[in-house]
Amino acid sequence: QVQLVESGGGLVQPGGSLRLSCAASGSIFSINAMGWYRQAPGKQRDLVATINRSGGPNYADPVKGRITISRDNAKNTCNLRMNSLKPEGTAVYYCNANIETTGWTPFQDYWGQGTQVTVSS
Repeated sequence: QVQLVESGGGLVQPGGSLRLSCAASGSIFSINAMGWYRQAPGKQRDLVATINRSGGPNYADPVKGRITISRDNAKNTCNLRMNSLKPEGTAVYYCNANIETTGWTPFQDYWGQGTQVTVSS
């Protein structure tokens, strides 16, 4: 019933910028935290940034200062603006959302299918 769709990935040069978007749709009563995670080949899935329902952001140290996370509660969307991209930023980026589908159902984590970001010359 709930679906998360990421968009905005692609190939960019080092030092370039990208804006990733995540849209949640389906049976949604409320969304608590949303966030972005990334996974490179052979590595674990790591936190990039999260944002609570009030708009308070949290950033992972490696990307702090180069990214900005935001959300629009009316549209059920979450965006990740990435500046000064580095080759080590190459990974599949996944959107995550903690969602309550009904007024009486506990919040559960949902994941998108991911969008590829490649930083290369």
